[in-house]
Amino acid sequence: MKELLSEDMKRFNYLANEIDNAYHEAALKLHLSDSSMLILYAICSGGKTYYPLSDVYNLSGVSKQTLNSALRKLEAEGIVYLRLFGKKKKMIHLTDKGNKIVTNTVARLIEIENMIFNSWTKDEQNTYLELTQRYLNDFKEKIKHL
Repeated sequence: MKELLSEDMKRFNYLANEIDNAYHEAALKLHLSDSSMLILYAICSGGKTYYPLSDVYNLSGVSKQTLNSALRKLEAEGIVYLRLFGKKKKMIHLTDKGNKIVTNTVARLIEIENMIFNSWTKDEQNTYLELTQRYLNDFKEKIKHL
């Protein structure tokens, strides 16, 4: 069989997978499941103690079923609670316990990310973001035709 991936694509895929693995390792070290970490990260990224459920779904990249299961677990542990906002929207709120957990877990991870990103020059940051966005846009466009 002909080799399908170039060496550069192999490296690209390897790096993407290693980044995912590093976040999984961080979740384990912080005593969080991957889905719980993604939910708390999404809430924390808003800079508030609450966030719309639909936005958390979009930011987390977690399936709705996984998101709902993780939310039920976080609710049972007293970390979050949900409140109706308007007629159909739900907001996820952090409890006091949830705020403490976020401070000791996800906020630490975000500090690490910021430290790394801010160590790059503005040009490096812009190049990385522009190329990543371009790859994403091109990939989404190409898979429409699968």
